[in-house]
Amino acid sequence: MLVFLLLIGAVAGYAYFQYKQGVNQSLNKINKDKKQANVVYTFEGKKDQYGDTNILLLGSDARGKEKARADMIMIAHYNEDKGTFKLTSIMRDSYVEIPGHGKHKINSAFASGGPELMRQTIKQNFDIDLQYYAIVDFQGFVQLIDEAFPDGVEIDVEKKMEKNIYMTLEPGLQKLNGTQMLGYVRFRHDAIGDFGRVERQQKAIKAIRDQLSGFQTITKLPKLIGVLSPYVNTNMATSDMLFIGKDFFSNKKGTMATLRIPVENSFTEPRIKGEGAVLDIDVEKNKQALHQFIIQ
Repeated sequence: MLVFLLLIGAVAGYAYFQYKQGVNQSLNKINKDKKQANVVYTFEGKKDQYGDTNILLLGSDARGKEKARADMIMIAHYNEDKGTFKLTSIMRDSYVEIPGHGKHKINSAFASGGPELMRQTIKQNFDIDLQYYAIVDFQGFVQLIDEAFPDGVEIDVEKKMEKNIYMTLEPGLQKLNGTQMLGYVRFRHDAIGDFGRVERQQKAIKAIRDQLSGFQTITKLPKLIGVLSPYVNTNMATSDMLFIGKDFFSNKKGTMATLRIPVENSFTEPRIKGEGAVLDIDVEKNKQALHQFIIQ
């Protein structure tokens, strides 16, 4: 019994050491003049009616600025009993009812009321509860990729990409570093615009998960979470991130299913005064598609 307790203590100590090492590594790279206060948000989340844990993932260039619109909106669906994950992307131009603010693009909910108003907006329109949120500064994504993949993430770049990403990505199967991966997932200046960007974001997350799966990744997980932590505003405890991350990177869980909202044939693309081009979605059709996706 004593040996077992000592072993548990050693493992916990090693995990904490790795976590702190990752945190300090990132803090040393953050320009103190640009570092912003970690805003404390109210978030009244809970598990959904199916027993899943839903994590609201928001991507932003300006963590902590309450007026910044969310550049990426995703929901990670985690089923603890099965240890499985699904991923839903909500397109930022989806034109929906925002509680207390009328109809607007959904990404403006974050600017108006932080992650809590985004949670309320998703609940009102799609009848799904969210338990956690994580606002990720995109520079944290860069640091995480470079730490986890010293040789880069293998991605099949489907076309030449260069406009507004401050680099040129040539087509073909290749390994991208953190900065290049950020350019890849943010590129949208082609014929399909945000639709292509959402598809690439999901493709990138799948590639990261597939290429990090296995026991070696589990042992590196505390440091990876530490590297990301200074760039993330979240209501998740570190222990929750470790527990969920362990299942996310397990190589026994199969492929990760994905969904995009709006689904096909469920929206129009009008121009609205004061909003510009929007995705005017059939809320009921998309709500049904989301619920079916979660329970199947």
